[in-house]
Amino acid sequence: MKAIILPEAGEAEKLQLTEIPMPEIDLNEVRVKVKAMSINPVDVKTRSGKALYSQLKEQEPVILGWDISGEIASTGKSVAGLEVGDEVFGMVNFPGHGRAYAEFVVAPFHHLAKKPANITHEEAAVSTLAALTAWQVLKDQLKIQAGERVLIHAGAGGVGHFAIQIAKHLGAYVITTTSAANADFVKELGADEHIDYRATAFEEAVSSVDAVFDTVGGDISARSLACLKNGGRLVAIAGGITEEVKAQAAEKAIQALPYLVQSSGNDMKSLAELLEKGVIKPCVSHVFPFGEMAAAHQQIETGRTRGKVIVKLED
Repeated sequence: MKAIILPEAGEAEKLQLTEIPMPEIDLNEVRVKVKAMSINPVDVKTRSGKALYSQLKEQEPVILGWDISGEIASTGKSVAGLEVGDEVFGMVNFPGHGRAYAEFVVAPFHHLAKKPANITHEEAAVSTLAALTAWQVLKDQLKIQAGERVLIHAGAGGVGHFAIQIAKHLGAYVITTTSAANADFVKELGADEHIDYRATAFEEAVSSVDAVFDTVGGDISARSLACLKNGGRLVAIAGGITEEVKAQAAEKAIQALPYLVQSSGNDMKSLAELLEKGVIKPCVSHVFPFGEMAAAHQQIETGRTRGKVIVKLED
């Protein structure tokens, strides 16, 4: 089968399209014929030698990717609830070796959910790592309640655009930061307030929120402390929760935590229900063919992607 391997860390051109043997499946696994896959910032960071690269390097060949949508081609003997021919989607084996950049992907069946019939494989593939992250942070980590005020950073991005919709579904009042060019986009998603981070220091425009979801990293978490009320909550997914930030947060009884998304078929089922009902709608901004994976990575590296980037396999 065709797969894209990473012989060594480096620039996007290091990604190589090649032929590898068909992966075997275990008792609790399924083999999925992939129709579409989503590309994430963690893919790019890992490709460059950061993030999960050292971990994946121990199991060569390194095949990046975790987000897939496709059709089950075969199942292990202990698989329950899924059958050959079912259309499924999910984030597989994260933060392990997902090996999603391939025509066929093997994954534990409990990492997947059935794809809603009303969305495409492209839309399903983007509703995986990014949507799971937003769901797990807002529902399980920040425990957002109806009526709370939430600040979501980078609301037009992959995680951010799902986070706005999920936060609104949970009943929150949503404030988000983006460039001015994305103001209308995030308001259409449901954001109650928009802050142009290039024109305004968000910490001067926002105060007394119950929770902050930092999807950016850098100094955003530290700056966000000024926006939170005493006893507020802050979760960051891209770094930023330093010991200094924790100490400053403690002075205001703020809970400040990092978070790394985990594969979960049960959470994927919850997202499938929201997708089926139209509560959340994924934004696919760029679609690349499988042979142009490097170009997909380069798009992510611009740091200006609205919604998500997809790589599509031909039938």
